[in-house]
Amino acid sequence: MNDFRDLLSQYPPEKVHQALAHVTPARVEQALAKKERDLEDFLALVSPAAAPYLEGMAQKSRQLTLQRFGNNMQLFAPLYLSNECQNICTYCGFSLDNKIPRKTLSDKEIMKEVEVLKGMGFEHILIVTGEANRTVGVDYLEHAIQLIKPHFANVSMEVQPLDQDEYERLIRSGLHSVLVYQETYYRETYKIHHPKGKKSNFDYRLETPDRLGKAGIHKVGIGALIGLEDWRVDSFYTAMHLRYLEKKYWQTKYAISFPRLRPFSGGQEPKVAMNDKELVQLICAYRLLDPDVELSLSTRETEHFRNHVIKLGITSMSAGSKTNPGGYAAGKESLEQFEISDERSPEKIAGLLKSQGYQPVWKDWDPALQNTFR
Repeated sequence: MNDFRDLLSQYPPEKVHQALAHVTPARVEQALAKKERDLEDFLALVSPAAAPYLEGMAQKSRQLTLQRFGNNMQLFAPLYLSNECQNICTYCGFSLDNKIPRKTLSDKEIMKEVEVLKGMGFEHILIVTGEANRTVGVDYLEHAIQLIKPHFANVSMEVQPLDQDEYERLIRSGLHSVLVYQETYYRETYKIHHPKGKKSNFDYRLETPDRLGKAGIHKVGIGALIGLEDWRVDSFYTAMHLRYLEKKYWQTKYAISFPRLRPFSGGQEPKVAMNDKELVQLICAYRLLDPDVELSLSTRETEHFRNHVIKLGITSMSAGSKTNPGGYAAGKESLEQFEISDERSPEKIAGLLKSQGYQPVWKDWDPALQNTFR
């Protein structure tokens, strides 16, 4: 199998744009009628021509999600360990060129955060840092995982891309999953938004899920930051990446996230806005393409939106999130990475889920539990 960089080069944005523009209502209906769908069907389902079919897409998406995951919703919380970063990213509050107080949590401060999060009921934690290899490199991450892991069932990570041997080292320490978003699959646009730092290396970031698959990680989360480019094209590339990974690293589980660009100190305005109906369309399209993939929605989204998409294909939600280091125990003493929209407590989110007939799951899916849904 070709590597993903080769596959991506075969689908320049202009080609995908043209294909989207030529989708007809009949082609959308054909995609909806299938029991199993391919990437061409996905492209039809995210096209403008599919907008009038949203209700039917939502119904099918709900049915597939119930079949695979039951009335269960996984809840997790991000644990920000550091806002130090060596990259310049135009859309991020942690960017090197933002003159803000920098903070990296000590062992004592980490354990204060752990205590608060355990008190909220969480068993699945996502540790997050800026990309500062000298400050929060592999040694720091390994120590943090070893410190945190005894207190939680699952520890996931969203930090700078690492080499395969470094991932293997962290897996041995208890790392369960890694989230690594390409931000945008448009190579030229990527350069504009990442002008300095290790993150400016498009190919190294693109190949990160391959290194994770080779390292034997349990789960990989991928996605694009919605707003940097045409969301339909970037989502097609994400779906293509998902299919490639599932075929090549079939023992690894996968998750998709839908982060929409949110305000931060200094603000990057979206190049291409996505409204709520379009986000619902995208969520449903992913579920119709891949009934088994986990679909995650963060507190970037509003209360109203999250309340209404619970039953449409989402299987994982963050709750009570703080996006600044030490935010759970000490409050806003450092800059947030981005603004939170849904500020409800985990307890309120759990109550909402139960009122809609769902069971909150406080840790990542156990393999035995997953098998009962399939």
